[in-house]
Amino acid sequence: MDFRHRTGEDGAMSVQFGLSRGSFGPQQQTAVSCGAACLTVARMLVDPAFATWVATGEGAAPVQGELPSPTTRFAAYEALVHKRTTSMYAAGQGLSMPWPRALGTPPWGAKRELELGAARLGATYAIEALRPDSQGQLAVDYDRLVDVVADGEPALLYIGNALSPRHVVLVLPGDGDRILDVYEPVTGRVSMLRREAFAARRLGLAGWQVPWISVQPARERASRAPALRTQLRPAEGLGGAEAGLARVADG
Repeated sequence: MDFRHRTGEDGAMSVQFGLSRGSFGPQQQTAVSCGAACLTVARMLVDPAFATWVATGEGAAPVQGELPSPTTRFAAYEALVHKRTTSMYAAGQGLSMPWPRALGTPPWGAKRELELGAARLGATYAIEALRPDSQGQLAVDYDRLVDVVADGEPALLYIGNALSPRHVVLVLPGDGDRILDVYEPVTGRVSMLRREAFAARRLGLAGWQVPWISVQPARERASRAPALRTQLRPAEGLGGAEAGLARVADG
């Protein structure tokens, strides 16, 4: 994991986490937690206090238990997110449609998680259906994704085959070159996703080709750069035993 440690004037240490094209981030910890891994990485990118906890274990712990390394802390929080995004109470606030955990993370759960913890304060997200779009419209969709992540907010992209969505990747904030960078949680690698590949449904990400759904910053955002989160919210309703990982066979 690419952590940069900084010490403030008061002697307190903080961590800045970043991902760039060609680098590697954490890998998903179960076969069906790609969405939860992406959401955990998204929070690490915008929340220095959370990134510091993952890197060092210092600060308010959002997950209880014996978590001696960055990998175990990432895994435990990923499991928390997976449970939260599939439950009746998304992100601990408000009713949501429950979802079988073995089928991964639903877009509505991901949307709430982004708005209430895994994106900058004040961000709102929209769920966009991409599968019915023509090749020309997919090119427009791609350009829109470039625009809405440029302010620093990540997006999720649900991808799969011609029949169904099967995987989730994280679309990272751009660097001005009009080419999307994507974090793929199976390998942890960050790679380019070009416009022509997106429009032609030839994504080539973890073996999947077809864009199905995006959970992306809403078009009507009023603010371009809300403040970064500075404090961790404690996990609600999830003790140390529940935070353990349960590996599943397929997803």
